Amino acid sequence: QVQLVESGGGLVQAGGSLRLSCAASGRTFTFGSYVMGWFRQAPGKEREFVGVNTQTGVNTFYADSVKGRFTISRDNAKNTMYLQMNSLKPEDTAVYYCAAGRRWSSLPRHYDYWGQGTQVTVSS
Repeated sequence: QVQLVESGGGLVQAGGSLRLSCAASGRTFTFGSYVMGWFRQAPGKEREFVGVNTQTGVNTFYADSVKGRFTISRDNAKNTMYLQMNSLKPEDTAVYYCAAGRRWSSLPRHYDYWGQGTQVTVSS
């Protein structure tokens, strides 16, 4: 059983920062073998791609809406991925999800495992 658990969400003022974590576990789950992505979903909207990180963490790709403000990193020794969010805007308000997959993709359907999500609220 693979489990992804996000943490670090909360309420922050516009211009502030938050750091999300995604901890992975599972007896047969090899964290370093998976592409890890971050997605978000605001009320009434579809799940939106935020960014993706390759298995080694060397390459990362971001959505235009967060490029230059968000940074994805991972620590394979700790089975954990991070999302550092700076210069937050009210439009960044959403539930943030981490996901694990086998292919480099911005599409949710290409990911095999999902966390339960963590709420990020940015006040103006």
